[in-house]
Amino acid sequence: MNFTYKGKSYSIDRYPKSENRSLKAWSTADEHMLNYIVENNISLNKPIVYNDRFGFLSTVLSGQQPSTVINFKSQEKALEINLSNHGVDLNNISKINPLDKPETSFDLALIKIPKSLELFRMQLDQVHRSLDENAVVVCGFMTKYFSRKILDIADDYFEQCEQSKAWKKSRLLILKKKKNVDKQELINTIPFADTKSFKQYYGVFSAKNIDYATQFFAENMDVRLSDNKILDLASGNGVLAHVALTKKPDAEIHLLDDSLLAVASSKMNIDSKKAHFHYNDTLSDFENNTFDLIISNPPFHFEHETNIEVSLDLFKEVKRCLKKGGSFQLVTSNHLNSKTHLYKLFHKVNIIAQNEKFVVYHCV
Repeated sequence: MNFTYKGKSYSIDRYPKSENRSLKAWSTADEHMLNYIVENNISLNKPIVYNDRFGFLSTVLSGQQPSTVINFKSQEKALEINLSNHGVDLNNISKINPLDKPETSFDLALIKIPKSLELFRMQLDQVHRSLDENAVVVCGFMTKYFSRKILDIADDYFEQCEQSKAWKKSRLLILKKKKNVDKQELINTIPFADTKSFKQYYGVFSAKNIDYATQFFAENMDVRLSDNKILDLASGNGVLAHVALTKKPDAEIHLLDDSLLAVASSKMNIDSKKAHFHYNDTLSDFENNTFDLIISNPPFHFEHETNIEVSLDLFKEVKRCLKKGGSFQLVTSNHLNSKTHLYKLFHKVNIIAQNEKFVVYHCV
């Protein structure tokens, strides 16, 4: 699907690609933000952009040399693909780490409000420290996802918070006049099994407690003496890697996640000298026949989408990276019927444990 902005047509692709044609690379909330900029004749000199998952805003505004905050390796790849498809020099876009204070100041920020409102707070905290005094922050969201907490968070950082009228089921929140705000440590501390606490940055999956699927998997994980090289795939804060190490302390453990904030969080929690951390959305870092054991609570939710395709692609890579006789253990929701997909790839698929919500599989 094409989008026209100031007389130029753009065709933005999703990465990873999806067979589901109802899933777009942008929403009307993104379009609403661009319309607001044009209608209010707002200066577009090097804006900063947040949560641009597939590079839509950054590509459309590439002539203004935006700075884009990159939360995910897949986001970075999507941005590079779409810039390249439109003949844009990659150097036109500055990539910013979500944990760093940007080196330059900005007079315009565009934020697609994320599902995690803790992440929204973290992003407002970051951009607040880099805005000029007269800067404008334009936040876009789909009306059905509105929460009063969005306004409460915005009110912590700005004197003026105005909400737009709805347009094509989207709204905008316009923020102006920075408040004086003390620097905060935006890290959650989560207890686990009465013996350890896990730290994670705002925006990492399951902010208040170890999610129930992971707890169920931790109780039923089968790590053997021969499992000398282990991968925690979609590792989050590292809790499953920690469980594996309690069962096999001398194992070489690798943790991989698409989220930069997740990888940074896991580094706070795993202190093994044989731990290796990988910021990637695929297993391309690893050769064939590398691991004795791969463990995972794989992702099936991406913001407000439910999408099994990414995990199915990862399962194919898991097969490639396992040694002969190696095992893949994962936890999934019962309703996803993952066994059907796993049987297409693995010689044996057994159920280790199952309750009313989750199932732990052991694949060989």
